[in-house]
Amino acid sequence: METLILVVHVILAVALVALVLIQQGKGAEAGASFGGGASQTIFGSTGNTSFLGRITAIIATLFFVTSLALAVYASQQAKSVNSAATTGIVTQEAVQESNALPVLEENKAPADGDVPVTK
Repeated sequence: METLILVVHVILAVALVALVLIQQGKGAEAGASFGGGASQTIFGSTGNTSFLGRITAIIATLFFVTSLALAVYASQQAKSVNSAATTGIVTQEAVQESNALPVLEENKAPADGDVPVTK
């Protein structure tokens, strides 16, 4: 579930950036009023701001919702890890990880090559 939300989140982020870059800035309206090609736009002379603005608002809202969903999921994961650590429940993964760690021998003196020589 987390992977699905994360994929949707990334797609929404890319779409949001693309939509913001497509929109014209406020300064472009003055040039368009003097015959700068306002009638040649796809959405008409005034339709592009409302249409692109609505789509941007919808995608931004969905991006916000996926951000909250990922935050809630991460919070639940942290709580489950914390509760497992405090209750002493040992999972199979923890046992496998501990078997992979090197074992320290307690009463073994370091070899001559292990100790750095100071001059």
